[in-house]
Amino acid sequence: MGKHSKQRESRMRATMRGAIIAGAVTAGTVALPAAPALAAPLEIPGVGIFDVPEIPGIPQIAPPAPIVAQSAGERALDAARTKVGASYAYGSSGPNAFDCSGFVQWAYRQAGTSLPRTSFEQANVGAPIAFGDLRPGDIVVTNGGGHAGVYAGGGQILHASTYGVPVGYAPLSQYSVYSIRRI
Repeated sequence: MGKHSKQRESRMRATMRGAIIAGAVTAGTVALPAAPALAAPLEIPGVGIFDVPEIPGIPQIAPPAPIVAQSAGERALDAARTKVGASYAYGSSGPNAFDCSGFVQWAYRQAGTSLPRTSFEQANVGAPIAFGDLRPGDIVVTNGGGHAGVYAGGGQILHASTYGVPVGYAPLSQYSVYSIRRI
């Protein structure tokens, strides 16, 4: 009797599990609504693509927005924004005081990119960009190669300007652009 009662108990548990998983327990029959043949693909990055049935009357969940990785320039701009108000000091490259090229170098270092130290050298890194194609995070070198900043968007650069002026934003239009570079 021990073996048979355990087998019945085991079958009973499996049946109950199946009924609970199906979502309903009835007096003998489990009835599930028939799903229409419509299915929407759902991609889970790193896992795969699945066809998810669309059941009329049940709101559909929108697929997640694609994850767009930030560029090195965007990450550098995010880092640079944290230093607005920091002091200007000739020859300094942070973390508490900066000159122009030291500021650009520090911001890009936070983004995982190594840059040369001077604005003249920074005028030749990465890819050259036309003025009309500027994007936030691009390196803008002005004044014949003697000054550098990070393009912040909206016609503004974020830079360490000069002695007595803290790190901040300035209209790009007030500078003579020498080189624009994108990492």
